[in-house]
Amino acid sequence: MSVKKYLLTTLCSLISYGAFAQSDITENEIAAHISFLASKKMAGRFPGTRENKKTVDYLIKSFRRAGIKPFGSSYIQEFSAKIRVKKGLTDTPFVKTQNVIGFIEGNDSALKEEYIVLGAHYDHLGMGGPSSKKPDTVGVHLGADDNASGTAALLEIAEKLQANKKDLKRSVLLIAFGAEEQGLLGSKYFVEHPVIPLSAIKLMVNMDMVGRMNSEKNLYMGGAASFNGGMELMKSLGPQIGIKPIVIAYDVGGSDHVSFFKKNISVLGFHTGGHPQYHTPEDDFAHINVPGEKLVCDYIYKAIFSVANREGAVSFIPEKK
Repeated sequence: MSVKKYLLTTLCSLISYGAFAQSDITENEIAAHISFLASKKMAGRFPGTRENKKTVDYLIKSFRRAGIKPFGSSYIQEFSAKIRVKKGLTDTPFVKTQNVIGFIEGNDSALKEEYIVLGAHYDHLGMGGPSSKKPDTVGVHLGADDNASGTAALLEIAEKLQANKKDLKRSVLLIAFGAEEQGLLGSKYFVEHPVIPLSAIKLMVNMDMVGRMNSEKNLYMGGAASFNGGMELMKSLGPQIGIKPIVIAYDVGGSDHVSFFKKNISVLGFHTGGHPQYHTPEDDFAHINVPGEKLVCDYIYKAIFSVANREGAVSFIPEKK
């Protein structure tokens, strides 16, 4: 399908999505989320901007449409983010931004007090700046793969979990993190100001750049050995979905799950690999492998569902140095 036809289909999906949410993970909804979040009018979703606020509103509306409640009285956890500047500059601005938090309660009287966190950061680089791979280029850094793809996956998996919540034993906390590109600031703030005891979080699953699956259908993950049975589970799910997971014991990488791992919480950090468009204005919707991202979502959904319904304990296993 051509990009133009895909976008037309996506536009129709956005219209229908605005009316009601579906209970399954679909390519059209994935495309709709990414094409909106990575559009030029969203100006790179930079912290503290009007477009950042539009993104937060979009996330809240998506949670509400799916029937996902906030944890407590609000979906928003606000914090102050220190913005990165070029070397040599001393005027470092601070802006207000937000984490967006949804909640799906489990149904087991005891296990519902244990949580799986599913997260992705929604922010990007705006017009570029010091983190751009083209720092002297002033242009909208669309951030389709980084990380509109992960945000879309968060919304799609959350929607399906909510539709099947009666079958979940453990509870699920859904977090769209702000200001990741400024130094994992949203996740760092959350683990220092958690809405639940950190000891209740049994696994944190993070998705950052999951929209560029290769022809080998590889999905990369770090941290699978950080919880009991993790390596075996993640390897077993590949054939069920039709992908070839690259299951790494630790090597947890540099995204928001690191903030949780540093608090001795088991993690899985997912991505589909690097590419030349990373942190450039060329990271656009045209490069996204939408069918591949659906496979990613199906795989992660199965992983969460399995861990959420495990009868035995889910235990943190530290890396042996």
